[in-house]
Amino acid sequence: MALPTPSPTATALVTGASSGIGADIARELVRRGHGVTLVARREDRLRALADELSGSVRIEVVACDMADASARATLLDTIAERGLTLDILVNNAGVGTIGSVATSTVDAELSMVRVNVEAVIDLCTRAVAQMVPRGRGAILNVGSTAAYNPFPGQAGYAASKAFVVTYSEALRAELHGSGVTVATLCPGPVRTEFLQTAGMDEGTFAEAFPEFMWVPAREVADLGVDAIAEDHGTVVPGLPNRIAATAFRHLPRRLLLPVLAKAHPALKQERSRR
Repeated sequence: MALPTPSPTATALVTGASSGIGADIARELVRRGHGVTLVARREDRLRALADELSGSVRIEVVACDMADASARATLLDTIAERGLTLDILVNNAGVGTIGSVATSTVDAELSMVRVNVEAVIDLCTRAVAQMVPRGRGAILNVGSTAAYNPFPGQAGYAASKAFVVTYSEALRAELHGSGVTVATLCPGPVRTEFLQTAGMDEGTFAEAFPEFMWVPAREVADLGVDAIAEDHGTVVPGLPNRIAATAFRHLPRRLLLPVLAKAHPALKQERSRR
């Protein structure tokens, strides 16, 4: 099932659209003729992107904190009130904590789950209820290569992305033949604001990942849109990342986890401060 045909009365809702992969996914959808509804906390960033994209298609802006369940609950109603039909949903919003759980806080860990897990369930469930009766629609959920193995130093983040992958693959199977396609985008290292927001210096983090594993956000975004346009299922951008994800799934965890714990830059910093 290809992407729904662009329509002046349809929209693609993109969460986490204020920067990085989300902004580039919005750009790619607009390039392909789709109107977009840009969603994130930072309205000023959304307005700037909307100004950049304005022209041939309809651009909407909705400021919303994806960790806020009551705010999320109004998103699809807001779209309907603006006379639009939700044809495409992109669950891109994501946050992460970096470092050991012992150095984190309950609020930070639970906020991450609300954005990375609860919001995906919430919006997917609401979107499917609208898309299936119409017999058309597309959903792209953004996971991570961290989903493919436990990741000391980002324990909660990796677990939340593992949920995104397994949930999306099951939802895809459930919706087979319904006219609604589901795909999962699992990037490896990408230069976005994610690390800065999580409190990690990109240069320090980059030491753990060779340069050839980093994929530009725009390339990741294009592959994500291709995944729903061409019904590819789960996509891991970059051959080195695909190889690593496959290898990590098959290596014995008793051997893998000590190596990952030793190499993670945040855990190395914590050990050096002891």
